[in-house]
Amino acid sequence: MNEIGERLRAERQRLGLNQEEFGTLGGVARNAQSHYEKGIRNPDSAYLSAVAKEGVDVQYVLTGKRANSPDSLAPREAALVEHYRKCSPERRQSLEEMAAALAELSKGKEGSAGE
Repeated sequence: MNEIGERLRAERQRLGLNQEEFGTLGGVARNAQSHYEKGIRNPDSAYLSAVAKEGVDVQYVLTGKRANSPDSLAPREAALVEHYRKCSPERRQSLEEMAAALAELSKGKEGSAGE
């Protein structure tokens, strides 16, 4: 296995996905995902762009260096990010909608509290 393949596998496992699920995020079949992870083939930019939209740290996959380390977040923030990353795309969308609605409610309360 090459370094890119190893890091791609690590990202897949971090997100709690199997090869088929992860490949689907990148628009490829399970077989192609397996080949990427074994270093038989290298992923193209369209694949990397697609998985980046789903929370994969592509900078880490390519270079071994994390783009946004959870260490830079407060522990509770890091836990939220990790939970989010483990969710299916549908559940992520629900979480995003809920967070946006809660932020709007909070914004409204801040405005009225100062009046």
